[in-house]
Amino acid sequence: MGVFALRRRRAAASLPQSHLTGTPPMSLTETSAACFDGSPLYPAAAETGLAVQGALHPNRQPVQLLDGGTLLLLGTDGAFWPLFQSSPEYGDGAPDPVDRWSARVIGALARTLGGTAYFPFGGPPYTPFINWALATGRFFTSPSQMLVHDQAGMMISLRGAIHFKQEFDIPPAPLAQSPCDSCPSRPCLAACPAGALADGGPYDLAACHAHLDTSAGAGCMSGGCLARLACPLSRAARRDPDQTAHHMRHFHP
Repeated sequence: MGVFALRRRRAAASLPQSHLTGTPPMSLTETSAACFDGSPLYPAAAETGLAVQGALHPNRQPVQLLDGGTLLLLGTDGAFWPLFQSSPEYGDGAPDPVDRWSARVIGALARTLGGTAYFPFGGPPYTPFINWALATGRFFTSPSQMLVHDQAGMMISLRGAIHFKQEFDIPPAPLAQSPCDSCPSRPCLAACPAGALADGGPYDLAACHAHLDTSAGAGCMSGGCLARLACPLSRAARRDPDQTAHHMRHFHP
């Protein structure tokens, strides 16, 4: 039995049982795994509601902080929110439940599979996730300057990454250029009721928060950023509305 097959078995056996309640529906992780099964992280991540949304070899695609090996970026999948709701972090009343869940679950995956976990929170200094995401060829800068993913659109929630010292095969990026290049209507620019987004930026953060402070911003608070939702690719993320509302409450307490 190869080392990755052995680690895959160990990973499945060691995952928290609270996150193994049933078989997740077809997901972005399974879509990627259909063309690549070289790393045990793909099926192991799917069991926790996470998807491998990008991968790269730092030796071939230089990035900040890392040299060599293989880096896999993990984001939430459509199965994430129901699994998270059954976790101890969801109901314990302590701050930053999603970050703490991410640290526990992705940290366990990294230890089990022999990698090193990184997270987009806990700074400063912050880990260069935007640099890493763009280098995978799976994420792009949209006209509004927000990131867009080739499958999840703008409904991106990167929860962590795992770096392996060894280099193994990863699937090629499915798109040669940004999906925004073939989106002439660019609804992400027109959808923001606060006019906080402009072609090429900058993002008017103050205008966004001012709008959310008014009754007119209630729909954004409960349903999510209208600009992100307007991206045609965002439908593939299958984001639970409760998850979106949770993120909005943390963005605009």
